[in-house]
Amino acid sequence: MIWENSSYLWFLLLLPVIYGGYFWYKKYQIKKRSGYFDDRLINQLRKNYWKTGEKVRLISLTIAAALFIIALAGPKIGTEVREVQRKGVNLLVALDLSRSMNAEDVRPSRLDKAKFELNRLINRLQGDRVGLLVFTDEAFVQVPFTTDYSAFRMLLDISNTEQMPSSGTNFHSAIQLAKETFRNIDNTTNAANVLLFVADGENHGPSYQSVLRELINEGVTVFSVGIGTREGGPIPIYNQNGQISGYHRDAQGNTVTTRLGSESMEDIARQGGGEYYEIRAGSDNIEPFFSKLDELERGEFSTQEFADYKNQYQFLLFFGMLFFMVTLFFPDNINEKSILNRWLMRYQKNKVND
Repeated sequence: MIWENSSYLWFLLLLPVIYGGYFWYKKYQIKKRSGYFDDRLINQLRKNYWKTGEKVRLISLTIAAALFIIALAGPKIGTEVREVQRKGVNLLVALDLSRSMNAEDVRPSRLDKAKFELNRLINRLQGDRVGLLVFTDEAFVQVPFTTDYSAFRMLLDISNTEQMPSSGTNFHSAIQLAKETFRNIDNTTNAANVLLFVADGENHGPSYQSVLRELINEGVTVFSVGIGTREGGPIPIYNQNGQISGYHRDAQGNTVTTRLGSESMEDIARQGGGEYYEIRAGSDNIEPFFSKLDELERGEFSTQEFADYKNQYQFLLFFGMLFFMVTLFFPDNINEKSILNRWLMRYQKNKVND
């Protein structure tokens, strides 16, 4: 059993307190009343009073309150089977993790801004399969195609420039691995294949033109996001405490300035049949890409049975209402001619004879 809102169960602790307070107040009333009236007079005035009926009503009210509180907590027991259909596109994100992505010409840094925008993108996805490819001089798949967006976010958040064995940038290796990744997925549903290429545009590897054409010929649409400014900025070096201890320098001792290479990023998107987006400030975003993604052909990836805990609060509410009805209508006084009174007298008489 699991609970949807288990914090409501704390209200159950109030019931014995209220129950005890009620009996204390009753004793207090009796004690105070005995100073003014004789018990025989009270019994005469309350001739048809039935003490057991009052107890039944009090117990029923307590049980009803307990059932309502437990129902409010949302108990879930057992499982129910539902059919889940996932429809969407195959979206592969290629993220540059070269050390130039640590530059702070886009606040808080190029990489942090890129991850922020990708998290916004994931929040907008509904049923799409998404994967994450990270690259520097080398490339590897950080997240295989999945619909588990929580896992994607977790592995995206831990991505950083220190995890890669080299610090350069090679577009050829990234696009080559993207091509192989799309080839390895089962795409019998005609869902659109999309590559979102996120980098600062600095490419120090061989030409990527031939492998890009191969990727496009296999039906992949390529969008690109260039992140950085044309003025550029230095590449920070961090110490063990995560604080900037200096900036990267060239062989002559000059501070290296990294700038946005928008030409190569525009070329990738133009050849890939997609669009190029540029982030040059912390307020920029890739909002137009969201609408473009909605226009692409969506396929049905899978129809599967999904087991989940079944909510059982309805039964608690039903029995709670029954006990509440007992509280409202159960008598606490008995007329001498009533059927209940005759039954009680017969019961007491048989008890005495036994």
